[in-house]
Parts: sequence; structure tokens; C-alpha cells
Amino acid sequence: MITAMPRIAIATRDFSTCVATFRDRLGMPVIDLSEETVGSLGAKLAICVPEGGSNIELMSPATPDAPLSQSLQRFLDRRGEGLFALMLEAPDPDAEAELLASRGLDVLPLMPGAGGRDVHPHSTHGVLIRVYPVDSLQGLAPGSAEVPSSSGLSGIARAMVVVRDLELATTVYGSRFGLEVAEPQVDAKRGIRSAICTPPSGGVIELISVVDRNHPFAAPVAGFLEDGREGLYALVLQSPDLADTASKLAARKLEVTHPPGAADVLEIDRGATFGARIWIEPT
Repeated sequence: MITAMPRIAIATRDFSTCVATFRDRLGMPVIDLSEETVGSLGAKLAICVPEGGSNIELMSPATPDAPLSQSLQRFLDRRGEGLFALMLEAPDPDAEAELLASRGLDVLPLMPGAGGRDVHPHSTHGVLIRVYPVDSLQGLAPGSAEVPSSSGLSGIARAMVVVRDLELATTVYGSRFGLEVAEPQVDAKRGIRSAICTPPSGGVIELISVVDRNHPFAAPVAGFLEDGREGLYALVLQSPDLADTASKLAARKLEVTHPPGAADVLEIDRGATFGARIWIEPT
């Protein structure tokens, strides 16, 4: 049984700059775990832990012969920096892997040194999904993470996943992963259809497909699909005061605009967020 969506990972080549950006410019509390994870996993990891939703994990390759480092390096070589993986938790990842495989998902063999199991993106509409034990990072995080965001940003309220076939995707995330999935709805204001998947804790997953590719919002979504891939499209954070958050981010020299067709949402320049599309909506 899946119990949470604790975090979503961004892969970056420049770990120290990435950590500093999310901590100092986006104003998020960040726990740098790299001293522990380089030795145990062969990769550098840090976790952004603002209040609410799911956390943001920052990852970089470190030890060339470590499997996780190799996986990150292949991703960076193929796609560049950006959204890398969606993490789920279950009480027993190996038992969960057997269950997911029995439901038709392509579960990969246990990666040496890994604490969880991977589900191949070609069976999850382009999303690398990693199933970890419950509270998988407990004990790794030094000190207290109870530090408020200085920019007013929450954790991940919503992860947007772009798919070609919405009905098939709802079957994958609903029947196969066992998540609660709402009936798909047409969203004429965005030119899309969407379905909300709700893990037991953490943020939600919004599956979206294009209805009107000429709509300002849907056009770049269609372009994403035309680039030959489905998958993680955007992370949506929240703020109780968009104007105040925008002012604080601008003061830290972060360019903030509005996504096409979404005047009530802010978008941070992707060049500053290491290829990840990060949006901010009102709480």
C-alpha cells in the first residue's frame, strides 16, 4: 500500500549552487545530506523542507561507479537538468514492488545500495517512480527542519504530469498504484482535461492531456508532448500572498513571470531552477 508522496527530485550538475539557490534565493529551508549520501549512495542529496505538500529533493552524481550516480548522469546526459523522479513510500518496498509488477508495471531489479525500488518510466507515462520505505530519510536529517520559508513558499502542492491518453494514465495511477483518482474533467480555462490523484499524504498528482492545443496554456503542453515525451511537467507551490512572494523573489534577482494562459500563477525562470518548471499559485 502506497502511504505517501514525500518528495520529487531535481537532477543538477552543480549541487552546491543548486542548494544555495533554493536556500538563499527561493528562501526554502534546506537540509544538506551530502556528507552521508555520498558515502552510502554515491550521490549528493539535499532536501528542501518548506511547510505543506511534498518536499523537493536536489540530487547530483558524485561517485562514477555508484548505480544511483550513474542513473543521474545518464539522465543529465540525455535530458539535461530538470525534474528527475517522483518518490512514493510503502511499508515494504519489495512487497510493494511484487504487487505493482503483478498489476502490469515494469518494476526494475533492486539497484545495488538502493533503499527502494524503481518503476520504469515507460510504464508510468514517462515518470521515473521510486518506492521507498516509510519515513525513508528519517535519521539522515541533521538538526531541526522546523524553519519557515522566508519567501512564503510551501512545499509541492501539486505535481503536473503530462500524458497523451488520460484514461490509460488514470488506470496506471489509480488501479495499479492504488491511489485515489478523481473522475477526469475538462478544464476549458486551460484547454486541457485533468484528473487529480491523491496520495495518502504529501501533495497531489495532476494528470493532464491536451484538448485545445491553440489555447495559450495548452500550447506549451502540446509542445512538451511533441518533443517526444510524456512525464513530469511542473511543480506547483503555494503562497498566501503572491505579490509579496514575487517581490521577495525579484529582490533576490529571480525572474518571475506568468505562465501562458495563467494570469493568477507565477512562474520562476527555469534557468534559475536548474531546468525544473516551478509555478506558484495562491494558497
